[in-house]
Amino acid sequence: MASAFSPATAAPAASPALFSASTSRPLSLTAAAAAVSARIPLRRGFRRGRFTVCNVAAPSATQQEAKAAGAKESQRPVYPFAAIVGQDEMKLCLLLNVIDPKIGGVMIMGDRGTGKSTTVRSLVDLLPDIRVVVGDPFNSDPDDPEVMGPEVRERVLEGEKLPVVTAKITMVDLPLGATEDRVCGTIDIEKALTDGVKAFEPGLLAKANRGILYVDEVNLLDDHLVDVLLDSAASGWNTVEREGISISHPARFILIGSGNPEEGELRPQLLDRFGMHAQVGTVRDAELRVKIVEERARFDRDPKAFRESYLEEQDKLQQQISSARSNLGAVQIDHDLRVKISKVCAELNVDGLRGDIVTNRAAKALAALKGRDTVTVEDIATVIPNCLRHRLRKDPLESIDSGLLVVEKFYEVFT
Repeated sequence: MASAFSPATAAPAASPALFSASTSRPLSLTAAAAAVSARIPLRRGFRRGRFTVCNVAAPSATQQEAKAAGAKESQRPVYPFAAIVGQDEMKLCLLLNVIDPKIGGVMIMGDRGTGKSTTVRSLVDLLPDIRVVVGDPFNSDPDDPEVMGPEVRERVLEGEKLPVVTAKITMVDLPLGATEDRVCGTIDIEKALTDGVKAFEPGLLAKANRGILYVDEVNLLDDHLVDVLLDSAASGWNTVEREGISISHPARFILIGSGNPEEGELRPQLLDRFGMHAQVGTVRDAELRVKIVEERARFDRDPKAFRESYLEEQDKLQQQISSARSNLGAVQIDHDLRVKISKVCAELNVDGLRGDIVTNRAAKALAALKGRDTVTVEDIATVIPNCLRHRLRKDPLESIDSGLLVVEKFYEVFT
């Protein structure tokens, strides 16, 4: 899955189209935007430039800052990530995706009432800041044409200097009952026909660009919405078409889903789009259960005081994540370890190469989180079950857990 946002110091990967044919030097931002714009296909009966995109209710810089401040004050209190007891596998997968969004998200499956949704939503406090173009509903990156909305791209082509503001990475909740128009966005056909203006009201996919899209009970999501997510996750773009009019905008997000396997299986096409897979179980230790109940009671009694008691740990974790994102580009993994990772994937008959790519990225992110610049065998052993477990072919006669199969194959290859 395509990246939703990039580490602060790591340069975005340049597409071959952004380089001149006669030299290896990158083109200017204006030329790069033109190259990206040229790659968006034209539809029959639709001429580029005949319509202009009119984004509904795009806020100004002052409005954007005031709205963010007001939302922060009025939002309901979020349980602190540092206060989550246990569930280390789930927490690690989420942190690795924040450090390197190119991992491609995480699928969390487990029993009901195990804190899946609480943990995901608590991640909001740890999300880093990104630079966005003021007033743009697609959270466009002012420096990367690949994640620019159509309006911003046109302004770059005209040589306009873009106003930029720093904003928190957004986490968008996708409700099960959402309509396709609300998810993808919709077009005002009457305005398009009468005024010649392509008036587009952005949906949840536009809001989630360069952010996180969270789907609770993802295995219960309607098939038509699953198809929309598959299309956007595969291409990194969302295309809305009605009555011969077409609008495309970037939709690169980290996809996080949670669900209970007893309530239904997830379609394998969508499952493969998740970079990592975490299994969550009910805590059996009585002392630990009592601690969880007491902490929850404290939070319900006085959320503000409870959050303040974990403020120091939250700040420490946020600094650790920021440092890991900054150092991620310097982390190296030996060629021998890469070969062994691919050998494990090949011997487990993992389809495609996503398993190899995600395992390499997750191991490097874990090394960065631990403050190291080289990947060790222990790093790979920690992440490889989460990267490959959900990619194995299902065998109804197999009684052993797929994660154990990955661990067994790992030690067979690496030792």
